[in-house]
Amino acid sequence: MTEAYVLSLARQAGEIALILAGPILITSLVVGSVISLIQAATQISEITLTFVPKMIAVIVIVAVLGSWMMQRLLIFTSELINDLPNIVP
Repeated sequence: MTEAYVLSLARQAGEIALILAGPILITSLVVGSVISLIQAATQISEITLTFVPKMIAVIVIVAVLGSWMMQRLLIFTSELINDLPNIVP
């Protein structure tokens, strides 16, 4: 196992993590910003008002994109397992 392979594997793992977490984090950010804007305009400061819509949005995103996320993760994992004989000396 060379240094270049380890760096390549770490880069791929980071890319997969960003690709899989990106839609969830972006959705949560957008919903939180919209709710915060509404709270600032109406001066309502209820903590559950931000938490519940974010959770609902995240659940919807996972329901919609969950199979795609799992497919990407399975492809990465299967490639890693297939390369295992080449990794171990």
